[in-house]
Amino acid sequence: MKSEFKLIKIPIDQENHIALWQLNPTQSIPDNLPTTDIFLTHGTFSNRKVLSAMAAFLADKGFRCWIMEWRNHGSSSRIKSHFNFETIALKDIHLAFNYLFEEQQVKQLHCITHSGGGICLTMFLIKNPQFCDKIKSMIFFGCQAFGAGTTLKNKLSIRIGKYGSKMLGFIPASMVGSPENESYGLMKQWFDWNISQEFIGEEGFDYKKEMQKVKVPVFSICGGGDHFIAPVEGCQKFLSAFENPKNKLLICSKENGFRENYNHSRVMHSKNASQEIYPLALNWIESC
Repeated sequence: MKSEFKLIKIPIDQENHIALWQLNPTQSIPDNLPTTDIFLTHGTFSNRKVLSAMAAFLADKGFRCWIMEWRNHGSSSRIKSHFNFETIALKDIHLAFNYLFEEQQVKQLHCITHSGGGICLTMFLIKNPQFCDKIKSMIFFGCQAFGAGTTLKNKLSIRIGKYGSKMLGFIPASMVGSPENESYGLMKQWFDWNISQEFIGEEGFDYKKEMQKVKVPVFSICGGGDHFIAPVEGCQKFLSAFENPKNKLLICSKENGFRENYNHSRVMHSKNASQEIYPLALNWIESC
């Protein structure tokens, strides 16, 4: 039995919405067992397609999946007003969670994110700790916020990226081989965090200082061949800031027995990842 993605439009205001895609289990769940729900969201320059293979894999295992697309991405509304990572975290994710927990009566969620999706989820839980008890586990693929500028080459690339995108007003998707353009207003935060190696919000809130309050167990999966966006050192720094001994870091590289040194996109979305990384993510979910 094949399950199809169903689009749910969650209103932001009277004119705009965020897209939440529902994928039901492809196998029957016994009446005496509750459905396990998985929330997924992507990162910058991306949309639901980077998560579709993972969602299909989990649906085949009996899970119900919900993929949220950020505003201005995928099937969500194109909004002209300024927004950044905090907007996604504190408004879009909040809307999605309210829908799932209140309207769908979901009891608990596991969460899977790629790249900036993990940054946004982290900020959301810091600012909304009442949701932490509703999250059983989190899996971050290629996630870091303040550890990319660990080499001179990366520091220079980040500064060039910041000022180049400031002049254009955005970063064209074609430059990074991705489907979505990204605004300077959003990317400025990522550039600044990695230049300063801090995690400070637009109004001065120190997210890094508060990360240790989020005790949801995190499985951080990073690519051994990801040397810029989410290098191993950056993922380690981000994970360590939670100060949770239950958390786990996995480096997907040939040295660690994987088929390839996964880059930033392939660690989440590739045939090899579906065969050797997705089962490890499933093991984590089932163990939590």
